[in-house]
Amino acid sequence: MEDRAERRRSRGPQPVNPWWLRATIVAIVLTALGTIWTTNFWLTDRFSENTRVRSELRLALYSGNLMSELQRNSVVPLLLARDPALISALAGNDFSTTSARLMTAQKEIGAASIRLLDASGRVVGATDRYQIGTNSVAAPYYVEALRSRDTVFTVSEMASGAHEFAYSRAVVSEGRTLGVIVVGADLTRLERSWAGISDAVAVTDSEGVIILSTEPRWRGLTMPEALAVRSAPSAIRRAFQVTADWTSSPADAYVQGRAVMQAEARVPFRGWRMISFTAYSSVRERVNAILALQIMGFAILLAGAFWLLSRRARIQSQAYLRESNDLRALNARLTREIAERERVQKELRVAEQTVQQSSKLAALGEMSAGVSHELNQPLAAMKTYLAGARLLLQRGRPEEALSSFQRIDDLIDRMGAITRQLKSYARKGGEAVEPVDLRAAVSSALTMMEPQLRTRPIRIIRNVPRDRVMVMADRIRLEQVLINLLRNAVDAVRGRPEATIEIAVEAGSHAYVSVRDNGPGVSDLEKLFEPFWTTKKPGEGTGLGLAISSTIVADFGGRLTAHNETEGGAVFRVELPLHRPGAPRQALAAE
Repeated sequence: MEDRAERRRSRGPQPVNPWWLRATIVAIVLTALGTIWTTNFWLTDRFSENTRVRSELRLALYSGNLMSELQRNSVVPLLLARDPALISALAGNDFSTTSARLMTAQKEIGAASIRLLDASGRVVGATDRYQIGTNSVAAPYYVEALRSRDTVFTVSEMASGAHEFAYSRAVVSEGRTLGVIVVGADLTRLERSWAGISDAVAVTDSEGVIILSTEPRWRGLTMPEALAVRSAPSAIRRAFQVTADWTSSPADAYVQGRAVMQAEARVPFRGWRMISFTAYSSVRERVNAILALQIMGFAILLAGAFWLLSRRARIQSQAYLRESNDLRALNARLTREIAERERVQKELRVAEQTVQQSSKLAALGEMSAGVSHELNQPLAAMKTYLAGARLLLQRGRPEEALSSFQRIDDLIDRMGAITRQLKSYARKGGEAVEPVDLRAAVSSALTMMEPQLRTRPIRIIRNVPRDRVMVMADRIRLEQVLINLLRNAVDAVRGRPEATIEIAVEAGSHAYVSVRDNGPGVSDLEKLFEPFWTTKKPGEGTGLGLAISSTIVADFGGRLTAHNETEGGAVFRVELPLHRPGAPRQALAAE
């Protein structure tokens, strides 16, 4: 027997049979739900009834305050209409002391405002001096007072959306109506006092229109329309902020899907009604406090049951400890791998800097080749002009030779301008642009190509409009593009019978320049604008002309395209935005 007990102690404590422990937990949960459900509904009904009674008592108090304010202001027009000073002022048309007298009366009575109108409806005296001189001949308080000859009450909507409540009475002396005295009732003071309490209060007239409300956006609406308005984050929203708990009792009304308690009371004045909406927050707070105690008690019971179940977790915690050690070792390995990756990334950054330096050197070589390509054109033209000038001098025609020297001087200036643009090929252009007539640029380019065109039997067709075609560009760089296109066209028609080059200028939504030749066309359109790609023989071209031209056109916000004609030949088309004075420049993305 002792050996058997020792073996039992060596195995440790036996786990509790789990089936009855789980059944106990389920029973505790079901009992808790039933108790909480019953307690909630019983307490909610009881506390809701108390809240409803308090809401009705508050409505009776609010209604009494409203009637007291109206009655206090109703006798003021009668007293002021019999004031000899006001009657004398209206009769003698002397209103120098009228406003001061009305201000004194306002302080003594406590009215919102007092105005005195003459027989024509003009305000001759007021507690608000900004209203003096205004005409209220069409105002309800003026019209109704003249018709009744008794104290009348009117409600009129102001421009701000609020309502003005006024008592008015005609001022009569010796059977003749001299004017109207208007006394405004300050009912907004009551609104501010209502807003300080956790209720939303509204007063409707006999037609159901809201004339007073703690929510300014409700004024002028009917109650169904007001309930549809989304409330602002203010005291009214706190009044409507009701818990969405499934335990709430059936609500009297819903505002934006939230339940509220509604109470109504009749105001013994012109069929007015007062409506209040009370949130269930106070009810829920009191009920939830008791439910929290019950839940706490059941939670303690559940905690004990779960503690018994947690005994099994002790064994698992040892396994988790071993796994934690394995994770620490894995974390150390990951740290070493991260350090190795950071070292590799540093080496990669050094390699990237080396590649960038190589790219800069390649860009410098490309720009130098581009400048050499652009200088070949004026040099060839200068050689032709020098030969012509020598021949003219030999023939004794110095005047014409001077013209050739002048053209050589222009070409030297142009070469200087081209070399000054060396930096522009290495950065994004388009800063130093100005309005340029596209027709003038075409004429200048043809003038530059004149020596080459004279030496070959090429027919030049030029189609330009009569009106100017203005674009935003750098004139020198635009002429370089056109000269490149013309030179390529001249090379394309070399040896062709009836060689023809057509250059056309068009204006539509954009400006267009087309250079068309009747040569063999372009063999590979996809590589046409790539640097150093050319179909010419070695030494005749660098392969940079079209690449540089495409970049220049893109800097101007345009694009350079090319295609082959079906009947033979190639067409290069430059598209540029039109210059419209006063309109913002629109850049066209280069394709």
